Amino acid sequence: MSVRVLVVEDEPLVAEAHAEYTRRVDGFEVVGVAHSATEASRLLGELPVDLVLLDMYLPDGHGLGLLRNLRAAGDLCDVIAVTSARDADMVRRAVAHGVALYLIKPFTFPMFRSKLEQYAEYRRQLVDAPAEVVQDEVDRMLGSLRVTGVAGALPKGLTAERLQETMVELRQPPGVLSARELAERLESSRVTARRYLEHLAEVGVVVRSLRYGGGGRPEVEYRWQHTAAEGGDEVSRPRR
Repeated sequence: MSVRVLVVEDEPLVAEAHAEYTRRVDGFEVVGVAHSATEASRLLGELPVDLVLLDMYLPDGHGLGLLRNLRAAGDLCDVIAVTSARDADMVRRAVAHGVALYLIKPFTFPMFRSKLEQYAEYRRQLVDAPAEVVQDEVDRMLGSLRVTGVAGALPKGLTAERLQETMVELRQPPGVLSARELAERLESSRVTARRYLEHLAEVGVVVRSLRYGGGGRPEVEYRWQHTAAEGGDEVSRPRR
């Protein structure tokens, strides 16, 4: 059964873009789009909704206010914050109010998709879990929501921690590394370094190109895409 999604975003073009991105992810369907807290409350009372993609800045109130009202009414639908709010206090308050995941605008489709896939994996494990769960099952379910950013569901053998280290190294000027150079910085094998770089290339955070020189075979280099990784191909731009 598809995950039924309500998009809550006040800017019409951005709202439609979020809805279209959602439709592109298998297993998700958009059941409604709301441009205000009032409209979102009405639709939540009329439609079956599993997941809300919630902007924090709405014309008639704050997203956290809407979330508080939902919880007070006993509505347990899940929420992913999709917002330009970057301050740590906002993140803390969002988590305290039951936000499952937090996606900062602007973002790319691969980043958006990875969040929905994290959520889908959490739901799958929750549905498959027995009526009473043991600690390992709880840890596994909640762990599926803690995979960071572009990590999504990492290929076997890769870790979120080493992926973060790879991204830190790639952000250093000039923002381009070969697998050999990354391996030297991380003190790992070239094969391992290439796997992390290839994963980032697949999710659109780096681009591959050939580096010529030295008279030997050209070397593949991976260039950090500032626009893609920090908001290129974006559907949402900070406005407040």
